[in-house]
Parts: sequence; structure tokens; C-alpha cells
Amino acid sequence: MNYNIPEDLKGLTDPEVADSRKKYGYNRLEAVKKESWADLLLNILKEPMLLLLICVSFIYVLTRDYGEALFMFAAIVGVTAISFYQDNRSKKALEELEKLNEPLSKVIRNSKIINIPTFEIAVGDLCITEEGNLINADGRIVHSNDFSVNESSLTGESFSVFKDSRSEDNKVYSGTITVSGLAVFEVENIGKETKVGKIGQSILGIKTEISPLQFQIRNFVMGMAVIGIIIFLAVCIFSFIKTGDFVTSLLSGLTLAMSVLPEEIPVAFTTFMALGAWKLMREGIIIKRSSIVETLGSVSVICTDKTGTITENSMHLKHLYDYRSDRTFEETEFGTKELQELIDYAMWSSEPVPFDPMEITLHKIYEQTRKPDQRKKYQLFHEYPLEGKPPMMTHLFENDQKDRIIAAKGAPEAIISVCNLSEDEKNNIRKIIKNFGEQGYRVLGVARSHFEGNDFPDKQQDFNFDFLGLTVFYDPPKKGIKEVFRHIYDAGIQVKVITGDNADTTRAIALQAGIKNSTMPVNGSEIAACSEADLIKLSENTTLFTRMFPEAKLEVVSALKAQGHVVAMLGDGVNDGPALKAAHIGVAMGNKGTEIAKSAAALVITNDDLDKLVIGVAAGRRIYANIKKAVQYIISIHIPIILTVSLPLFLGWVFPHIFTPVHVIFLELVMGPTCSIVYENEPMEKNAMQRPPRALTDTFLNWRELTISIIQGLVITIGILWLYQYSVSYGNDEAKTRALVFTTLIFSNILLSLVNRSFYYSMLESFKNRNVLLAGITVLVVILLLIILYVAPVSGFFRVRALSIKELGLALLTASVSVLWFEIYKFIKRLYFRK
Repeated sequence: MNYNIPEDLKGLTDPEVADSRKKYGYNRLEAVKKESWADLLLNILKEPMLLLLICVSFIYVLTRDYGEALFMFAAIVGVTAISFYQDNRSKKALEELEKLNEPLSKVIRNSKIINIPTFEIAVGDLCITEEGNLINADGRIVHSNDFSVNESSLTGESFSVFKDSRSEDNKVYSGTITVSGLAVFEVENIGKETKVGKIGQSILGIKTEISPLQFQIRNFVMGMAVIGIIIFLAVCIFSFIKTGDFVTSLLSGLTLAMSVLPEEIPVAFTTFMALGAWKLMREGIIIKRSSIVETLGSVSVICTDKTGTITENSMHLKHLYDYRSDRTFEETEFGTKELQELIDYAMWSSEPVPFDPMEITLHKIYEQTRKPDQRKKYQLFHEYPLEGKPPMMTHLFENDQKDRIIAAKGAPEAIISVCNLSEDEKNNIRKIIKNFGEQGYRVLGVARSHFEGNDFPDKQQDFNFDFLGLTVFYDPPKKGIKEVFRHIYDAGIQVKVITGDNADTTRAIALQAGIKNSTMPVNGSEIAACSEADLIKLSENTTLFTRMFPEAKLEVVSALKAQGHVVAMLGDGVNDGPALKAAHIGVAMGNKGTEIAKSAAALVITNDDLDKLVIGVAAGRRIYANIKKAVQYIISIHIPIILTVSLPLFLGWVFPHIFTPVHVIFLELVMGPTCSIVYENEPMEKNAMQRPPRALTDTFLNWRELTISIIQGLVITIGILWLYQYSVSYGNDEAKTRALVFTTLIFSNILLSLVNRSFYYSMLESFKNRNVLLAGITVLVVILLLIILYVAPVSGFFRVRALSIKELGLALLTASVSVLWFEIYKFIKRLYFRK
């Protein structure tokens, strides 16, 4: 883009940048200290499960049971390695996301305009800021063009301020927003030395708010930890009263405490979210906080801007309507002399350095049809920015001979309302506008005025305008957009279009894009006049919201949230910022989106492809479903471990200590990877995007799901304890009984991980969803079990005896009956839902 920047602005050279950086550092606030690998390791060693293992290890050392102690220390290394791997993987994924979220800034260096990461801005740099940009350093304006800035982040005043190099206040500040035009400023302060940096130091210590699911999981784990402490004390006391052996009683209590503590759940949650965000990043979806991934799966309403989101934002000029001749001209006729004034004033009412696609098109048409080009002879000396409901804008230009041009353009309704037209003339023009709008065209009105002197009206609407005509643009829907909306509707998600365009154009484009609509459009002024109760009802029932201004967009999003909807807001403009920020998930377009939109959004689609949002929703649903599967698996498999450890002791059975800490920690080492690695890799079920979205307020496990998991766990427990009693009645000793019970629990664990891949489809159907990690973990666990049973030193250490083929078959049969009954439940469930 040609910025028309003076040639004497050359910027810093590379050596000067190096000197500046050495003196002033990088353009960063003092960041919160990042975790090193040592910090990660220390945090892992503080985990309750590790602390329990360390206690058990020291007890074994004190009792001189060095073999058991060595195994426990090996287990500590194993658990730490698994946790470190998971945490490090999550950390790296989040660091990659941080790099992508780092904004870029435009600077002049070595006489060239380049883009650099914002943190690399140096004191002395010449930064370029343009409409929609966030200013990223404090500095002094050295060149500007129609530049205005919103400084509400510092001053609290919402209106924009025009500034240039000659202004009394010619400074710009980090954190403020460029509203119009362009400015080049020389950087004076960066990082914590900026105005906003000095204010922002207090923000660094604020912790990020946790998501509802995180909160629910934390409470669940805390509840289980409390139960674990109570059971630990009960077992210690009961065992000590019965045996009088304090060390054995303590080991029994610690064994049970380890079996109760579901430490895999928070690890799984962190892993699922971080890796989910990382996988979406590879798809071109940048997520700023990993917890948003979970919220994506709950989206029930998508509010989308029209221009640049549903449409291509190409803004091709299709027609010009000239009011004086009362004729509509095609593209091939734009060189006609009759159109000269209309084209001239359409261009003059645009920004001198255009940013908006329509204004860029108008400048191009002017270049092609107007000879000689008058733009360099006239200077913009007064401006009324885009404002009003509906909006319009007015530019005042003057040349050296003091000849003036006063040009206005805007929403046709706004322009015809300020022009010298009779009511019949206005109605005729409205019919023409409606006809264009019904074809999906974007229409702007153009007018001219004349004014002597410099005592300009406070409002642009107070000029006496002459109506010149209409510019008619076509911005077609994006290719494949119908298919995208079909997927969205299939997923049970509503679509609302919230746009600044008029009702007829919006209705036509919505129809072409495949958006379902059976109600009349509602405009922004109607929204502003609604009571809170009426707005909630209106927002629920209306699909198309037209002539919307930022406050009205924000009110619609807030009303939908009040209805209990999880709202995703899609936008790319400065005026979408408040609504993007207020929505549960603000989605900005990466290519054509303004920096303000990207800054306000929680998610950025890098290539502006709306289909990526569908991919994001699918990922959110997959991750949420897999977290639930992991948690249900953990609950189901923990129940038989807890009851197998405790019931023989409490009921006074012949072998009260059938499991020791060695067996429990082996099971924990199996469950950890199954939960947090295998289930995270589980593909999405084929019906996931045909279900309605869940409510954000739903608990991650409702009572029905929790009951199913408890029943699964109790049935496995019954099978294991039956085999325990069968072995005792058959005359087997403790080692053989332990081998049978332990093997049955391992087989049950493997089968449960396969069965719980889906709570709807059969296990055989689930095999179609390839999961290499699940197969790998299963094979590894079976190999380890065979080593424990049949390698003499190892089986002696685990205090088990080798099983015959018949006994191995009996353990597998018991595990199969205890677990695979759930396949019958799923079959009945499928029959019920098909009816």
C-alpha cells in the first residue's frame, strides 16, 4: 500500500536499533516469570500422589524392606516422568500459541516499511499506525493524514481526538486506538515506561479466572481428597486396633489413600486443553486461552457480521445511479461524462488514503475515469467522521486558490434525509434503493454542499446538501458458505446476522448464504428503544439485525447471554470490538480483521475461512466428550481398587492385605497414561456434530452419568471379589489369589478403556476410529502383566504366583463379564434412540 510518507522519514538503521535496545531494552512489561523445567519438576513433586509415594518409600526404608523401597522410588521416577512429559508438552503447546498471538507493528527502518513483532519496537523507531490499529508505544507525531485517536483507555473519554505534528498535544500513547487516517510517530517510551505500562504493572499479579469446567473438576478432586483422608484415618485406626502393628496399619492406610486420590483428572484436563488449542493452531485457528477450547463445544448461537465474514469483502462497484439524469449506469458506462460529478464526490467523501474496500474501489474508479487527477491539488482541512444512526461522513477539501469541495456519503437513508428533496423525490429514491438491496447490493448515497467562511456547523447534518446519486456495490457471499452454515445448523447452533448494512441487502445476502430466516429484520434504533425484557425476547426470535451500531451489537450479545446462550461473535471491524469482548467467544478474521478486533477477540481465524469455526466447535465437543470419558473411566476403575483394598480388611477375610502399595502404584502407572494420553487422542464420535450443544452451566458429570460410572465400578468389584472368594474356596494360597485378583483387575482396566471409548456406539464400531496410542498402551500393559506373572524375580517381588492357562482364562472371562455387560446397555440405548 502506498502510504504517501515523506522521503525524509528514513527511520533507524540496524546499528541504531541495537544501540537503542541496549539502552532501553525490549517493548515489554516485566512479564510474569515463566516456568523453567526445574519449576515444572518442583510443582510435580508437590502433587499429593508423589507425596504419598515418598512417604511409603521411607516407611519401606525404615522397615529395611529395600526391594519394595527401590520399586517405590522407581515408581516416583515413573510418575514424575509421565507428569513432566504431559506438563512439558502442554507448556510447549501454550508457548507456540503465545508466539502466534504476538501482534506485529509497522515501522520505518533503513528507509523501508517493515513489519516487526511489537516487543521489538525500539526507542527512536518511526512507527506507522492506521485506522483500526492499536498503538503499541508512546511517541510524538512526525507525520499524519486525517489522523484521529481514541484515548478512552487512558482518559475515560469515549470520543476521538484529531491530532497532527502541529497540534498542541502531538503525542500518542500505547494502548490507544487509531480511529481514522494514518500517523507516523517517533517512539519515545516503550514497555513499562509508557503511560499504560506504569498503570499496567499492577495487572501482572492478577490470576486468570478459571473456567466453569476447571472449577467443577477442582471441586470434585478436592472432594475425593477429603474422602481419601477420612478413609486413610479409618483404615489406619481399624487395622491398628485389629493387629496392633502400626507400620502395617500405616501402609494399609496409605495404600487406600493412593487408590482413592484421582490425581489423573487435573492432569488430563490441562493436557486436553493445551493440546486441543495446539492442534487447532495447526488448523489455522489461534486461541488465546486454552480453556476456550472447552467453551467452543458449548456454542449455541453464532452472531456474525456480514461484510468480510459471510461475504468476500471485495466490494465490486456494479452500478452508479445518477440522480440528475435519473439513470442507472452499468460498469461499462462509468466513463460517461454525466457520471463525472457523482464519481468525483464519491471519491472526495472517502479517506485521502483509503482503507475501506469500498473507498479503495472509489479511488480506483476515479483514477480510471478522471483526467487530470486533482487529488494532489486539494488538501483535507476539515472532516466530520462517520457517525449518526444511520451513519454518514463529510469531508471538506481546499486547494491553493481556496476553491472548496464539500462531499458527503453514507447510508442512503442518512444522505436523502439531509438533502433538499421533496417527499415524492425521496420515495422514488427509496424504491430504487430497495430494488438494489433486494438483489444483495450494498448502496451508498452521495451528496455535495457549498459553504462560505469557516464557522462550520457543529453537526454535518446541518449543511445544505444536494443529492447526487447512489454507488452500488456487490460483495458476494464467500465460496462454500452455504455448506458451512449447513454444518452449523446440523450441530443445533442458531445463526444471527448483526450488520451495519440495510435490511434488504442483508436479507438477500442471508438467503444466498443459506441462513435460515423466517422473521422480519430488526434495526439498531429499534434495539436501542427496547426494554430489557423485550430485547431478550426479540434477540431470541430475530435472525437479521440491520443498521447496527456498536452499542446495539453489544446489547444483542448481552441479551442472548442473559437467555443462557453460549455466544460466539464473529467480526472484523473496529465497531465489532465491544461485542467481540462481551461474547463468550469473540472470533476475529486474521487477514481482513482490524487489530482492534483481533485484540478484543478470544480466537482468530488466520485465513478468514468461516469453516474453521465449525472445526473449532467440533474440536471443543471432541475434547469435552473425551474429558468426560477419561473422568468416567477414572471413577469406574478407582471403585474396584478402593473396595478390593478395603473390604477384605473391614470384613475380616482370610487375606486382608490382598493389595499392597506396590500393586496400587502399578495400577496408577497404567491408569495415568490411559487417561491423559490415550483418551486425549481419541477421535470425535460420528454423531458429535449432530447433537445440540450442551449448556455451559451443565456439570461435567450429571447424576445419570455418574451413576453409570459407579455401577460399572461396582460390577467390576463384584466380579473381582467373587474370584477372590472362589480362589480361597478352591484352596489357593495368598500369592495365587492375589495373582488372580490382580490379573482380573488389569484385564478389566483394559476392557473398560475400550468399552468407554463411546457411551453410545458399540466397542466394535469404536475400533473404526483409529487410536494408535490406545493399541500401544494396551499391548505394553499386557506385556508387563505377563512379566509380573511369569518372570520369577518380578513375580516374587509382587508376591504373586504364575497362573495356568485355565486360570488366566478364568480371570479374562470374569473381567469380560464384569465389563462387557455395558455393551448390552449401549445396544438397548441405540434401539431406544432409533425409535
